[in-house]
Amino acid sequence: MGAALVTGGAKRLGREIALTLAARGYDIALHYNASRIDAEKTAAEIEQAGVSCTLFAADLSDIMQCEALVDSVFQAFPHVNVLVNNASIFERGELKETTLELLARHMRINFEAPVFLTQAFAERCKNGAVVNMVDARVHQKKHPYMAYLLSKKALLNFSHMAAVELAPHIRVNAVCPGFVIPASEHEKDYETRLAARLPMQRVAKPEEVAQAVVSLVESPILTGQEIYIDGGESLL
Repeated sequence: MGAALVTGGAKRLGREIALTLAARGYDIALHYNASRIDAEKTAAEIEQAGVSCTLFAADLSDIMQCEALVDSVFQAFPHVNVLVNNASIFERGELKETTLELLARHMRINFEAPVFLTQAFAERCKNGAVVNMVDARVHQKKHPYMAYLLSKKALLNFSHMAAVELAPHIRVNAVCPGFVIPASEHEKDYETRLAARLPMQRVAKPEEVAQAVVSLVESPILTGQEIYIDGGESLL
């Protein structure tokens, strides 16, 4: 089947994506930064699916570590044919609150790291697929997380550009989730209010996002596409 590098795969959506790919028969290169304990727990679950899983630690805010990460992954799994750029940060700040450091941090991790990971992956993989995790609100013009949203807008545009340049051997697509992370207590009111105004009357489940990733990975013709998993939020 192949093997998949999933960045930020220890927790939340990354974990769900890694587990879903493992269930499809992919060996998993599970990247994490500081979440070693969570990564070990996820790896143990992955191996229950009967596939191999190896952990790879890297700080993606250091671009030099991106190529080193891909090198290490291909040494462990020469058959890697999937890259899921999932690792991301999400920090609040409108324009008036945005500092150089805040913007640079988001662009470095959410945009630049996927760019150079994709570059390194494409140099080593003869035929494969890249899925970039973007955001359903990527077309909004105002957002309280300005630096975050700018980085995701750039990532979506990069997905389209890379799809053209890397075709036909590397397909590049994007998944744009809305509010899908299981709500903490202080977010439950927001989730309820959001669901009430969505066309589907509910927010998406993590496993639904993961299934969208799998569908893009395994469709041999789709490239330069984006799928919104948001209960219709992107339509509003």
